[in-house]
Amino acid sequence: MELLEYQAKELFRMVGIPILPSQTIKDARKIKQLEIPYPVVLKSQVRSGGRGKAGGVRFVANTIDAIAATRTIFNLSILGEYPEVILAEAHYNAQRELFLAIVLDYDLQCPVLLGSAFGGMNVDSLLSNLQQVVIDGDFSLFEARRLAANMGLTGKLICSVSEIIAKMHYLFQNYDLDLVEINPLGINREEELMALDGKITINDYALARQPIIESLSFSRYQQKISKEILQQHDYQANISWRWLDWHNSCGKIAIISNSVDSALLIWDLLHQNNITPACGVIIENSLGEESGDLEVYQEQIGQILPQVASIKGVEAILVNILATDPVSRAIVLAIADHYESLKSDLSPSIELDQQLRETKSLVLAPQLILRVLHEDHFEDITCEYLSLTNSLEAAISQAIAILAIPRDSDPDTGVPTVKSK
Repeated sequence: MELLEYQAKELFRMVGIPILPSQTIKDARKIKQLEIPYPVVLKSQVRSGGRGKAGGVRFVANTIDAIAATRTIFNLSILGEYPEVILAEAHYNAQRELFLAIVLDYDLQCPVLLGSAFGGMNVDSLLSNLQQVVIDGDFSLFEARRLAANMGLTGKLICSVSEIIAKMHYLFQNYDLDLVEINPLGINREEELMALDGKITINDYALARQPIIESLSFSRYQQKISKEILQQHDYQANISWRWLDWHNSCGKIAIISNSVDSALLIWDLLHQNNITPACGVIIENSLGEESGDLEVYQEQIGQILPQVASIKGVEAILVNILATDPVSRAIVLAIADHYESLKSDLSPSIELDQQLRETKSLVLAPQLILRVLHEDHFEDITCEYLSLTNSLEAAISQAIAILAIPRDSDPDTGVPTVKSK
């Protein structure tokens, strides 16, 4: 979610990034009460760029000019958006302008520092002189100084710009930002720095866990967007699951659990038996026993199992989800339904091979071991490819035993089979 300039500058002020004296105006009539001495700059607070060229930024020298300019800006649509707030800011005589930014690079999966010795509205010069430093690890002032040096800065500017970058990184890291940008960073004749404009994008997932965001006085439009984002993420949180960041292409056992600690415990127990798991999946929700929640749990299992079962080399899936009996029943039923659907998906030639099916030499998919608290509660649920146990140690032993079965592949279908003795 993008913050408006005056909100970004409020965060700048909190961490000590220099900003000009300013005042927000929500009603054109209030411009007479402006406490900032003229001349001032009036800026339309909209999300889109190009405000200056569109007429959303105006310099005024007195109250009469300010009244007219304020009315004009409030009635000026920029890319379809009318401002709810105008920022009135003191004038600054910049001799030079720089560009600084920190962005989260999703390809590199780490923050990147960006800087240019040419900031402001001249985008061509800005981009042609853009420098970058990748933060692959902990941030240090060294990276900030390296960026400043790459930008061609010299003398005390290297230190002063580096300190600004460090404060930007503090914001970036502590407030879950996707982007923090200062453009332009003005430099006056005494080489003093001033953030003349700012742009901040907060990661949508951080809106619910960053109390400071609530203090920024969101506009009506932002409140609407924020509410929609939170509602969307609440729903996603209820049905979320994720892969753990370890994967072994030679592993033959996959782990599904509802906590990282539980998954790591299984991983450790398998390692004690000289077996490295293939992968792990964490179901992150904590569902109740309402019928709607159970359906969601079944949907999750229906999403996870096909993906885990499709991993090459996986021969066993160990599920360890400690939950109430109703939730456990929903999981067991979802798993049984999944394996029954696999049966129906088999080709006609395989379905006709009843002898193989009767002797269970055909394996449809990785065998599944499910640890539940009370296995005797689910005796009415039958699935030939599912083993139930209430002991984690027994579940580990069963998974290891599956690996000991010699396997081959059906030459016609490619389906894994138990090798004939």
